[in-house]
Amino acid sequence: MAYSNQIREEELKNKVAQDFFQAYDTTPILGNVDFCVAVPSNGPQLFETEYLMWAEAKKGNKSNIEESFVQLVITIGKAHTFEHHLPPRFLGAFDAEKIAFIPYNNLLEIFHQNDFNWNVTPSDHSTKEFALIHERVKDILSHQILTFNFERDKKELEKFIKNNFIVGKSKLSKIRISKNNFVAIYQKWLLEVKPTINVDWDKAKKSGIIDADFYLADILSEHNVSLKEKLFVLLRESYYELDRKKNDLGLFTSSKANFLDEQKAHNQFWNRYSRPPKREYWDYIVERRDLLVPPDVRERKGSFFTPQKWVELSQQYLADELGENWQDEYYIWDCAAGTGNLLNGLTNKYRIWASTLDKADVDVMKERIKNGSANLLDEHVFQFDFLNDSFDKLPPRLKEIIDNEETRKKLVIYINPPYKEHTNAKQLANTGKNISGLSKETAAYQKYQSEMGTAARELFAQFMMRINREIPSSVLANFSTLKNLQAPNFRDFRASFRAKLGRIFLVPANTFDNVTGQFPIGFMIWHNNIPAEFYQIKADVYNSDAERMESKMIYSYVNEKYVIEWLRNFYDKKGHLTIGYLRMNGTDVQHNNQIFITNKLSENDIKYHLFTPVTINNIIPMCIYCTIRKVIDKTWLNDRDQYVYPNDLWIEDEFFQTDCFVYMLFDNAIYGSEAINHWIPFTEDEVGARDCFQSHFITEYISGKNRPIREANIFENASENNKPLEFSKEAIAVFDAGRELWRYYHSQPDSNPDASLYDIKMYFQGTKTMKNGKIQMKSDSDDKTYTELIHNLRDKLKILASKIEPKVYEYGFLKA
Repeated sequence: MAYSNQIREEELKNKVAQDFFQAYDTTPILGNVDFCVAVPSNGPQLFETEYLMWAEAKKGNKSNIEESFVQLVITIGKAHTFEHHLPPRFLGAFDAEKIAFIPYNNLLEIFHQNDFNWNVTPSDHSTKEFALIHERVKDILSHQILTFNFERDKKELEKFIKNNFIVGKSKLSKIRISKNNFVAIYQKWLLEVKPTINVDWDKAKKSGIIDADFYLADILSEHNVSLKEKLFVLLRESYYELDRKKNDLGLFTSSKANFLDEQKAHNQFWNRYSRPPKREYWDYIVERRDLLVPPDVRERKGSFFTPQKWVELSQQYLADELGENWQDEYYIWDCAAGTGNLLNGLTNKYRIWASTLDKADVDVMKERIKNGSANLLDEHVFQFDFLNDSFDKLPPRLKEIIDNEETRKKLVIYINPPYKEHTNAKQLANTGKNISGLSKETAAYQKYQSEMGTAARELFAQFMMRINREIPSSVLANFSTLKNLQAPNFRDFRASFRAKLGRIFLVPANTFDNVTGQFPIGFMIWHNNIPAEFYQIKADVYNSDAERMESKMIYSYVNEKYVIEWLRNFYDKKGHLTIGYLRMNGTDVQHNNQIFITNKLSENDIKYHLFTPVTINNIIPMCIYCTIRKVIDKTWLNDRDQYVYPNDLWIEDEFFQTDCFVYMLFDNAIYGSEAINHWIPFTEDEVGARDCFQSHFITEYISGKNRPIREANIFENASENNKPLEFSKEAIAVFDAGRELWRYYHSQPDSNPDASLYDIKMYFQGTKTMKNGKIQMKSDSDDKTYTELIHNLRDKLKILASKIEPKVYEYGFLKA
């Protein structure tokens, strides 16, 4: 709920009253007090009005809240309002951005000062009286006001008002921190408190200290003193203590971090919340520190908390693979342990080791051991950088197991490793560039990059390769994406990583905390003592509720050519009339939304050559390629499936070809306003156009006019090449629905004869400006006739797509 900086003060007061105080009476006018909230009266006013708040209001968003409170105090004191009316529960101050409250009683003594000159103008902030009041109340205000941002804290503000604007209530109700809200509160803490802590965050991060450690010190405190001494950072009333260690003399030393604003923002923020949480939540909150780790650190260190249901399932799969007594027969090392949750449920602590890059996570695990929530040995938990450190740094017993060929066969490396993706679809689509990251800075990258190729840019692949090479004959049980099994840029990795894949299951990635993408995460059990190249496997599949679904085949495509090689057969490099461009990117299902036909290329498309011209010589195969990408809906499970070189059955299926052709006529990104629109599927007479079209390419192509002989390799023979195209009943239904839409558009008085389907949708749906300033087409229209017609066209396209979809698999574009 944000308000414009341009609205006047009266309008602002009306909007605040309507949006947040609708259940109360905001009509009373009390002298020069800007805004009053009172208990509503259901009948004649028999008793005095009971006020809940008197407030100062300011337009814009630049007001100083403390000064607004001082002005309100002088306004009340000058008129002796508290002598003529029952004082309210709260005093308040607000502008277009924020609102603040303080209990009236906290400022009560200010109104009863002796020998104070109240006879000054409250709005004049330059008087000595204003300065005196400000000096007397600033400490109270800085420690006790509760401030809410109208937009960012809307729900919390509504809850505060509901819980505290109650007649007769004396105790202030604050929001209690719990295991359900501590992450959301952390996001607000980042904006309001973190900037006021005098810390060089980049240097701190390199030392293993992150902002979350300061936040944990805050929430697990009372009266600004941390209650858990084992935290990495401690709050000591007015400063933070960190980096505690023994010096050479055996004395404890520590570093100190102060506040930049005398702790003002810190106090105001925590005035809204009740600390600490219930004791029963403390261990959970510390254990779930991973939820507070910044994305860049989380990707590098692997702080992705594995949901308990997948922990339990993975351990069941290990038991099925290695035997019921595997925990007593095998040793286990989680070398990317985070706070150790993957090891929950394991029983034999004498055979388990846990290491992590982050010292703070080591401290968390040891604290969990101490309080009994982690079944580990303190000596078996240690800090270790798996991608850089030598195995000489390992605990002696673990090093002995790795060095001995026989015991190494009984070692399970059980991990949910970190990842740092070198590219992502959004970035590539926007810039065409890969991101650089810490993945190239590791010793493992330098050692194995030549064998792994571009897969070496992925941290989890570096983990897998080092384990495979340096802990041979061990068992690797890991969670990861399916890139190592399917992605084209992992071909070198698959050729070098030799191990037999045993059991595997797939689950939705977004069931993992901090992951929002729709793609599969696999749990795989690899036997490093059996050299083998991965080709294919049938994987078990579970939905987000851990319910078993149909199995899925996973292929490496090692002996397959990708669909782009098929498409290259139809590139037209002879300079024929270009009627559009096929925009291309990637060969897997996850990139399907980046495939389309357009006449408006971006600078990025041109710079990185992510396109090929569509001409009269290749329009059918270009439409086939685009359609097979469009009709397959991306799901979390098929995300990494690759399109490959098809068999020859499609060549003899003319209806398949023309179905794809029709589908693209009505599902493209052609802009009639950008260039000549060659994609109009009707004649002027059919749609009642007001003027001639600039191009009749499509209708002439359909009729057989000027169709080139070279397309005879697509159709059955050259003699039939110039006959009119024939269409299936589903394709004809799409034409009929489209014709009605075009006719309705051309009946409009300001229609453009050369309008494309995109232009028609833009005409009826209009545009909106997004928060980032970009102009975007609205999703719907107020025109009921248009809405009915476009829905009908979409329905017919869905029917056509459902006819094409099985042939995508039958003709080998995708493997079932």
